[in-house]
Amino acid sequence: MMRPATMNDLPAVQDITVAAYAPYTVLLGGPPLPVTEDYGPRIAREEVWIRDDGDAVSALAVFERHTDHLLIFSIAVAPAFQRQGIGTELLRFLDAQAVERGVTEVRLYTNARMERNIALYRAYGFQETGRRPNPYRPGWTLVDMAKPVGQMASE
Repeated sequence: MMRPATMNDLPAVQDITVAAYAPYTVLLGGPPLPVTEDYGPRIAREEVWIRDDGDAVSALAVFERHTDHLLIFSIAVAPAFQRQGIGTELLRFLDAQAVERGVTEVRLYTNARMERNIALYRAYGFQETGRRPNPYRPGWTLVDMAKPVGQMASE
């Protein structure tokens, strides 16, 4: 069940984010932006939603609402729950959030070296819209991606 995170969930949000991004922290030689984020303000703004499985929090989605789009900041699945389709489930949830808010597009950005994530996003219907230097991490390149709400790659 997806629900907005509360401040009581903050330790789980931080732990899942660190664990989910650990392979990329090694690959990139430093932590990706979601690992260093202060999630307290995002929780207060209801930008952090968690997948609560009763006994454990298995995943989370962090997104920002903009007037014409939804921006995905982070999707993180706890390692014990990976490779079960939860990432795609979270993308469907975010599509539904976009529909509920009346926006027509979902956007995201990711590191160019996170090839597995880029492949997942492409399979879900996202198209690359550009590349740019990461303003917070010199030498890193960001890949901007977007897709119309409700449209998947198979359509």
